[in-house]
Amino acid sequence: MPESLQQFFEARHQSVRKAREFATRALDGWGLTSRTEDIRLCVSELATNAVLHGTARGHGFLVRLDIDDNCVRLEVHDSRRQKPVVREPAATDISGSGLTLVAALSDEWGVRDRTPLGKVIWSCFKTAGDAAQSVSPPGPDRDERPVEVP
Repeated sequence: MPESLQQFFEARHQSVRKAREFATRALDGWGLTSRTEDIRLCVSELATNAVLHGTARGHGFLVRLDIDDNCVRLEVHDSRRQKPVVREPAATDISGSGLTLVAALSDEWGVRDRTPLGKVIWSCFKTAGDAAQSVSPPGPDRDERPVEVP
């Protein structure tokens, strides 16, 4: 049975760590044994992009994880419509490789517009059904209602 967890974060550098911790709790709670590090790294990269490029002043971002029998879907919702561009950074560049990593680590990824504003960057990770019986992590992070990113 599909299950979803999501959490809203302020557009602050500390939120990248918090988003990664949220993903870790969700994946652990679901008993996921494969792809965990790939998903955590992609959460870090997409949350960093949301903080640096995707959020308008006074807005934050939302991280959503969905799991079913054979796939984890990661979504990062932000408030700017500008589409990200996959770059080919030089070996000496210290930034610019986030979407290249997401493309390499995920089985699929893409971008879609949000209503009324912003975009969603999503990625899917095939898990071969290795999640244990879906058990929701405890705590206030559980929320299946749609959330508008302010």
